[in-house]
Amino acid sequence: MWPDPDLKVASLVSNGQHPKSGRSRRASQDARAVELGLKMAGATSRVIHVGDGDREGGLDQYLGMGLPEITLLNADEQADAVPVLLEYLKGASFDIVLTGIHAEQGEASGMVPYLLAEQLGWPLVSHIADIRKVEGGRAEVLQALPRGQRRLLRVPLPFIATVDSAAADARQYAFGAARRGRLVDAITDAPVDQARQEWTCAPAKPRPKRLHVAKAKSAADRFKAATAKPQGQGGSVIREGTDQEKATAIMELLISEGVVR
Repeated sequence: MWPDPDLKVASLVSNGQHPKSGRSRRASQDARAVELGLKMAGATSRVIHVGDGDREGGLDQYLGMGLPEITLLNADEQADAVPVLLEYLKGASFDIVLTGIHAEQGEASGMVPYLLAEQLGWPLVSHIADIRKVEGGRAEVLQALPRGQRRLLRVPLPFIATVDSAAADARQYAFGAARRGRLVDAITDAPVDQARQEWTCAPAKPRPKRLHVAKAKSAADRFKAATAKPQGQGGSVIREGTDQEKATAIMELLISEGVVR
């Protein structure tokens, strides 16, 4: 059945950020949305980005998946993406709009698809793993549930769907395809997000580790949890013995930890 060139599919993408190095890249969930769009509609699948068109920020990696072009809705970094996307989608006639669950940098609130669906009056399906088929103005959508479960939903067109990490992995991008792809500017009037201008951004601080909570059902279980040796605390305390024996124990520990060879 796939690809269906008559099906109008659009994927909304953002610049991602590697969780370890912090380098710009394609966003993992957005790339899965693009992969699903390519599977369903082939080369006719559209990809839309709101931003300044920085190809080094990850857009090249999307183009490298085999996209001939990306529709660029020019907007400042401080602009609100929702009104820009809303104006563009109202003027288009898409059957399905795919997004990631949330961005990898910036606000990353995950509210964009919900706000778009509310203002467009379209249904929204969250955390999808696949779209089986589209027939008779309805789509069979496979929704990912906790613990690997799946649920089959039938959704009328048009609709918005957020693509889960359980969806098919995005294909590897190619440098040559990225160079051949182009960004197509669309005329937009992006309003500045006044609330965002008042924010102060700072690096996130490490969160404190959660304490282990013993779920005891009886007095015996509570006593056992209170007196049991905490897990993960190795080693021993040597109070008896000669200095030579204590030094030997310390040396054996240093050797086992690789401090002394």
